[in-house]
Amino acid sequence: MKTRNARAAAAAVAALMAVGLVACSGDSGNTGGDAEGGDVTLTMWHNSTTGDGKQYWDDAAAAFHEENPEVTIKVTSIQNEDMDGKLQTAVNSGDMPDIFMARGGGKLADIVSAGAVKDLTDLVDDDVKSAFGEAPFNAFTVDGKIYGMPSAVLPGGLFYSKDLFEQAGITEEPQTIDELEAAVDKLKDAGVAPIALGAKDAWPAAHWYYFFALRACGQDLIANLTTDPDFTDECWLTAAENLADFAQVEPFNDGFLTTSAQEGANSSAGLVANHKAAMELMGAWNVGVIASLTPDEKPLPDLGWFPFPEVDGGEGGAGAMMGGVDGYSCSADSPAACEEFLNFVSSKDWQEKYAVAFQTIPASQDALGAVTDPSLVPLMEAYSNAPYVALWLDTALGQNVGNALNVGVVDMLAGKGDPEKLVAQVNDAAARG
Repeated sequence: MKTRNARAAAAAVAALMAVGLVACSGDSGNTGGDAEGGDVTLTMWHNSTTGDGKQYWDDAAAAFHEENPEVTIKVTSIQNEDMDGKLQTAVNSGDMPDIFMARGGGKLADIVSAGAVKDLTDLVDDDVKSAFGEAPFNAFTVDGKIYGMPSAVLPGGLFYSKDLFEQAGITEEPQTIDELEAAVDKLKDAGVAPIALGAKDAWPAAHWYYFFALRACGQDLIANLTTDPDFTDECWLTAAENLADFAQVEPFNDGFLTTSAQEGANSSAGLVANHKAAMELMGAWNVGVIASLTPDEKPLPDLGWFPFPEVDGGEGGAGAMMGGVDGYSCSADSPAACEEFLNFVSSKDWQEKYAVAFQTIPASQDALGAVTDPSLVPLMEAYSNAPYVALWLDTALGQNVGNALNVGVVDMLAGKGDPEKLVAQVNDAAARG
């Protein structure tokens, strides 16, 4: 499979993000101007379909056009769960958008291998590289070359309602799985759904396996997944067994298998936003998603955060985290205006606006002062102190193997499989490439 060389390069991502400090339609393909500098129209795909996030990209495109009247950017919002599939279709058809959201890791490496992504190594402004530091770019580095511009750093953990914890008599954030299970029991006794889970979209359910694997498996095993997707080590089965055991306490909302992650008040994020569930395991983008789903569409005042609890007996480093880096790439044949726009939105000013619009952690160190949400403060502290940060497993593994993992986790939680079957399915998918 041709993608193997590209994935070997993406080891910079899965090698771990160095410690430092988210309705499908639209035209694709570029209508770039001629070599003499005529008018240029760029197409852009992003995953912010509502609220301040969608407005951010509309405003950024308008501001860039104001400074560069010859360049027009046609912005199209793609539902997050549809983005990967739509991009794969674009790659296969050769009809790529000029600018597209990229998640890094094996997913980006596969597109690079298809020759569909522009090498940005020498096209990123020096002041941007300096402000961002090396770590965020690792997620978009393939064969030593940069193929994407970071926009946000997105480590994960458990977001929770402080009010619902208080209502249930929970006075301290759980630090171990036993303490988390005790909190689940107290919330049930208080008549509150303990943990919201949007398993309909698969990847939120798989997050639970990712974190149990982070605790069970050593750093090297996690780091090498991009180049060596081997799940024969006993720790992978241990992680699946630990998840199966945790699921036995019935911690998730009723109907979690048919609950979506981010769409509407009845999604898992919506359940937290409307105090119908106490917790959700998710990445840092969740603050903005939850804010968009509260009754007043403002940040949830009592939202808190704590790291995924420690699990006895594993080989993962204490305090290790899992997460990702969102960013944007240019198609291979995009006009130069593409990288110019990415440099434009990577300035301190626009990164600060990004942090506010998305209620998240910007990639630029210079823009961290714009992060004010109280739930993100402990997250940033934990991220800074983590011994290492692993990339989301499905992102590291690429679309085919990553999807097999995600679906296998849902099947196990639905009673259609068991830990042994889950690990076997993923190993089979990895063997097929």
